[in-house]
Amino acid sequence: MADHSHPTVLMNDGGKIPVIGFGTYAPEYIPVSLSEQATEVAIEVGFRHIDGAHLYQNEKEVGRAIQKKIADGTVKREDLFYTGKPGGDLIPMDENGKAQLDTTTDLCAIWEAMERCKDAGLVKSIGVSNFNRRQIEKILNKHGLKYKPVCNQVECQPYLNQSKLLEFCKTKDILLTAYSVLGSHRHRDWVDQNYPVLLEDPVLAEIGKKYNKTPANIAIRYQIQRGVVPITKSYNPDRIKENFKVFDFELTPEDMKTLDGMNRNLRYVDIPLFSDHPEYPLHDEY
Repeated sequence: MADHSHPTVLMNDGGKIPVIGFGTYAPEYIPVSLSEQATEVAIEVGFRHIDGAHLYQNEKEVGRAIQKKIADGTVKREDLFYTGKPGGDLIPMDENGKAQLDTTTDLCAIWEAMERCKDAGLVKSIGVSNFNRRQIEKILNKHGLKYKPVCNQVECQPYLNQSKLLEFCKTKDILLTAYSVLGSHRHRDWVDQNYPVLLEDPVLAEIGKKYNKTPANIAIRYQIQRGVVPITKSYNPDRIKENFKVFDFELTPEDMKTLDGMNRNLRYVDIPLFSDHPEYPLHDEY
C-alpha cells in the first residue's frame, strides 16, 4: 500500500491544498471511461488533490472514481481537495459564439456569483485560472470584495517558469498552481510541431541521474520547491505512480538555479477561443 500522506500548503482563506494535484483533462482520443480508471489509480497512489473542469466533459466519470474510493475506504471525503471550473455558460457570447467579456463588469459579476457560492457552502475556496497580473488586480481592487482568490492556475513548466507572475502572486498571498508542468504533447493541434519536448531536455535528464529520478520527477519537484502547486496528468498507471514519487529527495540550490536557467518563455498551451479579445490574458507579459 502506498504512503498516502503528503504535505499541504495553507491558502489565504485558511484552507489547505495538497502540494501536488492530479489533472483529469484528456484529449479527444482518450475514451472518457479511462478518466474514471485513472482517477482511481491516482487516489490509490496517494494523490489527494484532483483537478477537474466542466470543459473536460468527464466530471461524472471522475466523480464516480472519487465515490468508489470513498466507498471502499481508501479515503474519506475530507481527505480530498477537488478543483472544479464552471462551464462557458458563465461567459457572455454574441450570436456568432464570440466571447463578449467586459472584464470591468462581467468579470466582477462572475466573481460575485462565486462569492455567493462560497457563502452558501457550495465551495470552500475560490481561485482563478489563466489570469495575468492586471486581471488579478481588477479582482483585488473590486469594490466590496469579500474573498480574495486563493490561487491562479496557469501554464508553468521549466521552459515557461512564470517567475514574474509567481513573485507577484506571492506578494498578494495568492498561490500559483501549474498545469502542463511536463510540457504538452505535439499531437495536440495547439502545439507547434517544432517545439522541443520538455521531458527530453538533457538538463532534466542529468539532474534526474543524480537522484535516480525521472525527468518528470525533477520538473515536478522543481515547482514544489518554488512554492508552486503542480498539477500532473497521465492516463498511464505506471506514470501516475511515478509522478507521485517526489517527496523522498530535495533539489539543491544549485539544481534550482540550473532549472531556472531553462526558461525560454516558451508557452505550449494557447487559448484560441478568446485570442481575438482585447482582454485575452496572454497578450500581457505576465
